[in-house]
Amino acid sequence: MRVPKAPKKRPSMSPNLPSPADRRRFRRWLLEWYQRHGRDLPWRKTSDPYHILVSEMMLQQTQVDRVLPKYHEWLDRYPSLETLAAAPEAEVTKTWYPLGYNIRPKRLQTIARESVSRYGGQLPADEETLLSFKGIGAYTAGAIRSFAFRERAAILDTNVARVLFRVFVANGDPKGHAMKRHLWTVSAALLPTRGVFDFNQALMDLGAMVCVARKPRCLVCPMTRGCLAFPFTPDDALHRGATKVVPRDPADQLPRQRRRSAAASAKHDTPAVVPVVRNGRKRKPS
Repeated sequence: MRVPKAPKKRPSMSPNLPSPADRRRFRRWLLEWYQRHGRDLPWRKTSDPYHILVSEMMLQQTQVDRVLPKYHEWLDRYPSLETLAAAPEAEVTKTWYPLGYNIRPKRLQTIARESVSRYGGQLPADEETLLSFKGIGAYTAGAIRSFAFRERAAILDTNVARVLFRVFVANGDPKGHAMKRHLWTVSAALLPTRGVFDFNQALMDLGAMVCVARKPRCLVCPMTRGCLAFPFTPDDALHRGATKVVPRDPADQLPRQRRRSAAASAKHDTPAVVPVVRNGRKRKPS
């Protein structure tokens, strides 16, 4: 009697984490670019957890240029969690106009009231407590910890996920649950031991300014030499949300290790950058 063979195990297709060398290069290229071209935004000039929370809630599904005037108006009217907690709900909703998604001001006021009643009018710093607030998810909690409390906390919003997926993965569905879990792990692995504030801000800027969704500006991206998806082209016909890497020439089909060796000869080159336009004027490189 023949004993049936055990089925062969399929090899794991989960992406790998970037190597320590790749992490160091990514940090260096990103921070060099950010130091010269990072956006000048008011919520980057404060460590007040409440101000950070307001900015993060406003930036959900809303462009920066629409948030800027409302951010100042909001803080003029509600300068603290206490004043927001005590304000009439109808007035809060009216003040939020025209940002839309009116569940956001309601959740913001609920967070303010809970902070006043349970935490003395202060936002707590620990992740578990932050996540207990309705309206604060993993990204917002990481942003508050990183930007307000300067803790070593990872973030993953739409822009950051797009950057990390293209640079370090390049294949599969970037919106799948397994991929999102992996990208959270990548984001945490890339964190420097110091300067997490600038690193996370730089990640968001790169995704918002260069590694954009529809027409990424690959030729001026500081990650060109290390990006698995370069040059990136969307391929909606294959899979919704998936990507296809189109080689420029046969040399681009070499294994990554050989591409690294070729890139090493250009290690003294300066990564390409793109100027930031502020108030109609290009910012001069520092």
